[in-house]
Amino acid sequence: MNRSIIAREPSEMEEIGVGIAPNLTDGTLVSLVGPLGSGKTTLAKGIAKGLLITDLVVSPSYLLAREYVGRLALHHIDAYRVSSLAELAEVGLDAYLPPETGVSVVEWPERIAGLVELSDVLVTIELLDDGARRVNVTRP
Repeated sequence: MNRSIIAREPSEMEEIGVGIAPNLTDGTLVSLVGPLGSGKTTLAKGIAKGLLITDLVVSPSYLLAREYVGRLALHHIDAYRVSSLAELAEVGLDAYLPPETGVSVVEWPERIAGLVELSDVLVTIELLDDGARRVNVTRP
């Protein structure tokens, strides 16, 4: 599943997520790395859609995590305001890294030491000069 894709529209970011979803299984940790406004949440919405989740998927920024149920459970985590696994453990979210069941999708995983290295799927998003995004999907 190593590939590089150029996305010019939010719908294309969502479709990339839809394309990732069929390859996900229980216990998969997906890390989304990219600058603010790069489309991480839009990509997470696509993963949810690909997992047959019909709920409205929104950014977990202020709650740290949201859970959804579809073909697999989706644990959508925003680590932007977190600085360590210990902080996540304080609120019980460390059990999702990696998850025992379901899929965890983490935005800003690079803010927690060692989390990117635990990833089963790593998605890096780069903003290009023309406003498009280069999305690299790898299995480390």
